[in-house]
Amino acid sequence: MKKTLSITLALLSLAPALHSRAEALQAATSTGAGLEARRKGLDSLLAEQWEYTLRTNPEFASILGDKRFNDRFSESSEKAILADLEEAKKFLARFEAIDTTGFPEQEQLNKTLMVRDLKDRIEGAKFQSWLMPVNQFSSPHLQLPQLVPLLSFQSVKDYEDYISRLRQVPRVFTEIQELMAKGMSLKLMPPKILLDKVAPQAEKIIAIKAEESPFAQPVAKFPAGISEADQKRLREAVLAAVNDLVYPSYAKFAEFVKKDYAPQGRSEPGVWSLPDGEARYAYLVKSSTTTSMTPEEIHQLGLREVARIESEMLAVAKKLGFADMKSFNEAAVKNPALHPKSRQEILDLYRKYTDQFEREMPKLFGRLPKAKIEILPTEEFREKEAAGAEYFAGTPDGSRPGNVRVNTGDFQNRLTLSIETTAYHEGIPGHHLQGSIAQELPSLPPFRQQGFNVAYVEGWALYSERLGRDVGFFKDPYSFYGHLQDEMLRAIRLVADTGFHYKRWTREQVVDFFHAHSGIEEVEVQSETDRYIAIPSQALGYKIGQLKFIELREYAKKELGAKFDIRAFHDEVLGAGSLPMEVLDARVRVWVAKQKGKPAVSSPSVR
Repeated sequence: MKKTLSITLALLSLAPALHSRAEALQAATSTGAGLEARRKGLDSLLAEQWEYTLRTNPEFASILGDKRFNDRFSESSEKAILADLEEAKKFLARFEAIDTTGFPEQEQLNKTLMVRDLKDRIEGAKFQSWLMPVNQFSSPHLQLPQLVPLLSFQSVKDYEDYISRLRQVPRVFTEIQELMAKGMSLKLMPPKILLDKVAPQAEKIIAIKAEESPFAQPVAKFPAGISEADQKRLREAVLAAVNDLVYPSYAKFAEFVKKDYAPQGRSEPGVWSLPDGEARYAYLVKSSTTTSMTPEEIHQLGLREVARIESEMLAVAKKLGFADMKSFNEAAVKNPALHPKSRQEILDLYRKYTDQFEREMPKLFGRLPKAKIEILPTEEFREKEAAGAEYFAGTPDGSRPGNVRVNTGDFQNRLTLSIETTAYHEGIPGHHLQGSIAQELPSLPPFRQQGFNVAYVEGWALYSERLGRDVGFFKDPYSFYGHLQDEMLRAIRLVADTGFHYKRWTREQVVDFFHAHSGIEEVEVQSETDRYIAIPSQALGYKIGQLKFIELREYAKKELGAKFDIRAFHDEVLGAGSLPMEVLDARVRVWVAKQKGKPAVSSPSVR
């Protein structure tokens, strides 16, 4: 004891000197070779982690145009999932150990964002969400055929790799069904109302003749340079795999869902009804919004936004000669001029508005994307449950352009009111512009070029809809009403999502809220309602993110006055890839301070 005490006292007496030496050592390693070695260490670790991501997520690699893993599907077993979680913990420890003192701002941010992503994944693992891998909106039975048009088929090897993948489909479904079975035993179940839609979706896919199925699309037409003999061999192999392996796997999956799984689905739509439901939803809210807002705060914000937007919509309706929104909505449904006459008309309108805004982009942006954009129809096998439109990013090398998939199903019952604003949201200047610029920023590592923070990505797209006003669009008052109605949809999402998962609303309550505060067509009301049940919290990011972009723009305008340049502001908020909201806030405030030559100040989260 005395010996230990004497050593402690001796160390305490040396503390000032040791502290000075530590400071000197830190200063020394922050410059010269020490600094460069640490910077290279971070770059090397980022590259290693990215390579691991591509290797263990071969579908993602293929979508990005990296063909090295084109002959395989991801491992979906729980063993593989837990092993991946352990790797995340190891990577986290290694990233946290890197001292970024003296690093350039963006390199410091590389570590900050990677550590944040890894911690978020590890924190969420306790809820075992992988044991609920199936719903009607996004799960393997839909993702497999959706992958096909995103692949590149240029050589014989591309086709042989694809055949290898098709032969692994039975393994994919076996692993998924094992996860589902374990989830069932732990009472981790999606709602029955959603699961009842899954088996019919799978059965619809296999009801298509193999030659006409989404899986046979690559052999409908071969690229030049592939011999007739190879074409015959490859076509026969693809169709054999579809008939003998893919379709039987789908049939077995549909049977399992229909007879064993769906009947055990939970009766309540809200996450609160799951084990650790309240904590689960709190985590999801924090992860999706990247703010500290509580479900109650978000719910109240949604109610305020609904009331605000409703007053704007009422003003437009009255200008058009209607006494109230109800009479406007009823008249719109009965007005043949506001309904598309064909599937093609919907696509043509999306292309018209996309081209229209593309010509105006130099007024709002200094940096413009190089990537091209296409407007394509949603695949018919999933259009019943799909959103009105969705964006799919192109490859970083430009070999596959970005595309907006537009739902043209049940066109007679759709309205044209919101097509203009949705075109801006999904394509230009929304998802396509933001995602393409991020991919094209050479200073960012790949994980940031391909980053996806819901509040940032969807918030930007919703903010982008308002940019149509800045350049004088929405000239048609009906189209402007549709623009407001789409913003209303995102405000309703704040109320509906928290309603389901925090306030314990029923599905009927959410549908009634939709009807009371919007004229959104019934087909969309139903699919949107089921979407919030299927993907809790995801829908919150749109409005939360949009309000932050608006807040930061107003802040910059107020602080900079005549020096404010909208193009420079947009280049700044788009110039670091997808960011958490508080990181975006700090970035803009630092930028404003630099413009003014003053220190930056922090700001509270969105309220």
